Amino acid sequence: MTRNNVTCLILGGGRGTRLFPLTALRSKPAVPIAGKYRLIDIPISNCIYSGLNRMYVLTQFNSLSLHRHITNTYKFDGFGGGFVEILAAQQTMENQEWYQGTADAVRQNLELLKDELSDLVLILSGDQLYRMDFQEMIRLHHETRSVATIAALPVDEQEATACGIMQIQPDGQVHNFLEKPKTRDALDSVRTDPKWLEGQGIRAGNRSYLASMGIYLFNRDVLVDLLNRMDVDDFGKGVFPAAIADPNMRVQIFPFDGYWEDIGTIGAFHKANIDLTRVDAPFDFAADNKTIFTRPRFMAPSKVNGATLTRCLIADGAAIGKGSVLEHSIVGLRTQIGENVTIRNSYVMGADVFEGQRGIEKNQKEGRPNIGVGDDSIIEDAIIDKNARVGRGVRIRKQPRDQEVDHEGLYYVRDGIVVVPKFAVIPDGTEI
Repeated sequence: MTRNNVTCLILGGGRGTRLFPLTALRSKPAVPIAGKYRLIDIPISNCIYSGLNRMYVLTQFNSLSLHRHITNTYKFDGFGGGFVEILAAQQTMENQEWYQGTADAVRQNLELLKDELSDLVLILSGDQLYRMDFQEMIRLHHETRSVATIAALPVDEQEATACGIMQIQPDGQVHNFLEKPKTRDALDSVRTDPKWLEGQGIRAGNRSYLASMGIYLFNRDVLVDLLNRMDVDDFGKGVFPAAIADPNMRVQIFPFDGYWEDIGTIGAFHKANIDLTRVDAPFDFAADNKTIFTRPRFMAPSKVNGATLTRCLIADGAAIGKGSVLEHSIVGLRTQIGENVTIRNSYVMGADVFEGQRGIEKNQKEGRPNIGVGDDSIIEDAIIDKNARVGRGVRIRKQPRDQEVDHEGLYYVRDGIVVVPKFAVIPDGTEI
């Protein structure tokens, strides 16, 4: 299997409403993670390390920053035939609709697939955190002579009720698919024998259900045929179940037992980032010398002037003032933190530019805080988006998980996390 035999389609998702307000001004794959990366860097890096270098990113909402990031980051030499290209939704003579779902997004680009020389199409999501060698999935796909292969993660019963669960035969062929089973009978019908999982080298424990990871590998001609003759908009709810039900099609399971996080909500996004600060972090961006790629930047080292840092990630260009205390937090690119600031369990994404002395003087004249976090502020269980201005003496505390707050333009509360949106201005002394 050579790299040019596989075309990779990375789905940018819809409006990203569950990640709002982080998606108010950017597409979901463009959301910054771990201080210096973007979510789109994960699937692209996985493809590159798997020897797959023909990638299309399908998106339609707020794609400007995503396009800029990809253009400035992923450049292949002219001899290898590699590329990462954006396929934004557009009106044509044949179709004047926006993408209606994951399957419809691919359907609207079928002419491109027909022109590709690839035998296989790998479909990925743009909002997941994991590391996978797709060549192992491709190898299993060929060995089992399947027309489609789906990656699956072992989960326990509680997690199974929120996932698409697959029932398999002893040889790993998918026999049935059930979306979010809730009842006892439904759960029992798709339960996998733990002995089967153990036979795959997976320590099952109480994880006896195989959940779809939203990672699909199709024979190209089969995928084109399915999308041409089916009027469905989603892979997980339409295309994949139809392929399983067809007796002439073999759909294979690819069991995966590594770290995988679907970053679809503010709560999940916050937890995934804070978990990265742990000593035993579940995901390592540089594991096995396979560093996750991102945009190369030429910035000065970060400065820490008499601050105390405990289990923190600090990105390039940051400055942290005297007497500040940071615990279990992430400080993004160019973040400016004042003196005597306390930040706990929070993600401060940073800034797109350095304001410089002239900008700071202008801020003082106009009576607004600088970009970053002002002196004597306390930030707990929060996400401060890029270019936000948090003034002096601001107090942001953890909020109840069961309430949502929309304080337009100033802050939002989701899953108990306070989110200060991009470009927001929090005046001095504000208490949230």
